[in-house]
Order: sequence, then C-alpha cells, then structure tokens
Amino acid sequence: MHRKPTMADVARLAGVGTMTVSRVLSGTVPVSEETASRVQNAIEQLGYRPNLLARAFRGQRSRTIGLIIPYLYDPFFANCAHAVTTVAKEHGYSVISTTSNEDPDLEYAEVEQMLQRHVEGLVAIPARFRQSRLTRALFGKTPVVVFDRPVSDPTVDVVLVQNTSGSRRMVRHLIEHGHQRISFMGLGRSLYTINARHVGYRNAMQEAGLVESSFFGCNSREDTRREVEDQLNGKNAPTAFFTSNNLATRYVFAALQALGVKVPTDVALAGFDDFDLAEMTSPPLTVVRQPAQEMGRVAASLLFERIERAELQQVGTRTVLPVEIVLRRSCGCKHRASVITK
Repeated sequence: MHRKPTMADVARLAGVGTMTVSRVLSGTVPVSEETASRVQNAIEQLGYRPNLLARAFRGQRSRTIGLIIPYLYDPFFANCAHAVTTVAKEHGYSVISTTSNEDPDLEYAEVEQMLQRHVEGLVAIPARFRQSRLTRALFGKTPVVVFDRPVSDPTVDVVLVQNTSGSRRMVRHLIEHGHQRISFMGLGRSLYTINARHVGYRNAMQEAGLVESSFFGCNSREDTRREVEDQLNGKNAPTAFFTSNNLATRYVFAALQALGVKVPTDVALAGFDDFDLAEMTSPPLTVVRQPAQEMGRVAASLLFERIERAELQQVGTRTVLPVEIVLRRSCGCKHRASVITK
C-alpha cells in the first residue's frame, strides 16, 4: 500500500464498520473484547495512525496538552518540563511544548496556536510578572494551570514555592555566620520570583537592623562581573552575596573566581535554586532548593483533574510547595556533605 492507510482500510480488514473502529480508538463506547482485538490487529498490520487533529475537529479528544515555558537553557525550567511530560505520559497524553522567551506577545500567539490545535488543557510558566496576557477569557473552556509565577486572573490555578520565606531563612543563616554586609544579586525586577525572593532578603536584613544592598542586573557574565568587582572595591564591600536564582549564582561565582576571590574565606556565597553542579564546585554551593520537578508534577496533575472533571472553577486554587535549605561550604559551614533542612 503506497498511500497512508485509512480508518476505512482498518474496518475492511477487521470486518467491522468504521464506527466500530472509531469507538475502539476513542474508548468512549464499550466494544467486545474479540472485536477490539480484531481492530487492534488490523491497525498494527496496516500501520494505521489516527489523525488526532481531524478527531479533535469531530469533537473527539486530541489526547494532547500544551506546555509553555520561558526558555529551555535554564535547568530549572527544563526539569519542570520533564515532570509535566512524565505526568502526561502516565495519562496517555502527548505534550506540545514551546517557549515564550519572556515575551508576552509571543506567549499569547503560541497559546492561540495551541488552542487551534485543540489541546485539551495547557500548563504554563507565564512570561514576566504583570506583563503576561494569559487570562481565562483567552482559554475559554480549555483548562489551564500556571506554575512558578502567578497571573493577574484569579480564576486560574497556580502552583508556587516558598520564595519569600526560603530567601529569608537563607539570609538569616548568613547573618548567623556573622555577616552584616550582604549583597542581593538578582535578575530583572519584572520577574515575580525575583521580587518575592528580594522581599525575603529585605525582611531578614531589616529584622537584623542591617543596611540593604541590591543589584538587579545579572543578565550576563560581563555585567555581573563588573558589578561584583565594583562592589568589592567599594567603601562598604560586602562580605557575603545572596543570589536570586541559579543563573545569577553561576554568574556571581564565576566572577569571584575570575577576580581571585576565595569563597568563603574572603566572601561567602549562597543562592536560591539548586543545580546539578552546585555540589561539585569548589567549594560546594549553599542553596535554597526548590522542588522543580514536584512543581511541574503538581501543576500537570491538577490540570488532568480539571480535564477529567470537565469543570471550570470560579476561583483558582493556590498551591504553595515548601523549599529546602541545602547547607554546603560556600556560606562558611564546615560540613563535608550536604546538610538539608526543611
């Protein structure tokens, strides 16, 4: 057979009608075990692949969900995406994934394309805070769950982590080591997570009666190194750095190494968000570990609950997952192995 096999071909080989083949594929109407077996054998023999998009147009399920994240080069987002696809596979669904590059207009356009492809639901890490255009009106009856960052629409389910309290605990730990000049190093303030972590830093500093020092420009290695060098050469040079996420942590750590600054002898370092090489650096890095895969898993599981119930909530749920403090040696601790506190 030189053309693609059709449902009619399957029905002819199995000795049934096309409606029976459709019922076997959809699983919505009971079919006898013997008939279903004949249909499945015919499908395998012909190598038939159903047209999911055509099925969606006929009102049947597409068995797909959409996933939008800012970008893939950040290990945190990649881990989240892996968890979402794992849950989808457990439910027998495929995932159409794309990135927004933190652009709310691109994000909006990608969502529209996914809806045109009849995804049954969508999971997203929204673009920059207060700029994302994701709302219930855009999705209509299609369920959506956002995670890592909220959106302005209160009817949308959201899954977050303890950004503020986790940062506060880590900065207090640095203060307990005797540090009084702790510099916050972060990405742009348009990101919800960075703002929330800065609030935790600020709260800890104010509680201890210490002066804040914050920088929100760790957008490249060059910018970060320039800022670190300026701060260390300044009048009130910091004795510790607290970084807002794994990207800022890597940039600051690289800057300190390039400048010949010894960690933690000269300057202590602690950051928010763990990553694979954090315990393999010299010294190993102290971090606030957020449950990246758990967040993706919870968000995807919540989405499938919505899909299965075929319900649209009036008020979205808000789930906040706990973080862990992973004490290594960059903060000044002497632990030979990581110490994790809830």
